[in-house]
Amino acid sequence: MEEFKRLNRELTYKGTIVDFYKDTIQVPNGNIVNWDFIGHQGAAAVLPVREDGKLIMVRQYRNAIDRYTLELPAGGLNAPDEPTEKAAIRELREETGYIAGQWELLVSIYTTVAFCNEKIDIYLARDLKPGERHLDEDEVINVEAYGTEELCEMIYSGKIQDSKTVAAVLAYKNKFLREC
Repeated sequence: MEEFKRLNRELTYKGTIVDFYKDTIQVPNGNIVNWDFIGHQGAAAVLPVREDGKLIMVRQYRNAIDRYTLELPAGGLNAPDEPTEKAAIRELREETGYIAGQWELLVSIYTTVAFCNEKIDIYLARDLKPGERHLDEDEVINVEAYGTEELCEMIYSGKIQDSKTVAAVLAYKNKFLREC
């Protein structure tokens, strides 16, 4: 396979969640090009499953698309070396109030490989116990429960478009249920 060579990476803006870079790349034919790169320190998400089989989702406003979304509880790592399972445990408690007795890595995804290195490890959480939520100051979140079939219908009809949620629900269905 032909090689690409990064000649330079210049930080153009340091954000609170992501950093923006201009990369100078030499492509295999020898041309020099500039590519955008967005650096992200990673995230964790949780697919919580109640004993009745319902999946816990959160509904919240997302500024980037100017609407409410139905998605998994999730959040960024507090540091690049924070274990993702630790972050998943924290986010489940903060956003839903639940704690889980069983944890399993379900799937890992890169959200937008063309220009961003955001990786999300998605965990399956079972043996849920309700507790108290600890929302961040900017979070307004409704906690809702759905059957897998309902969520699959929302995915296929375009009502759920969040990539981590689509990946998690379909991975769970494929690995554990075979429905939808």
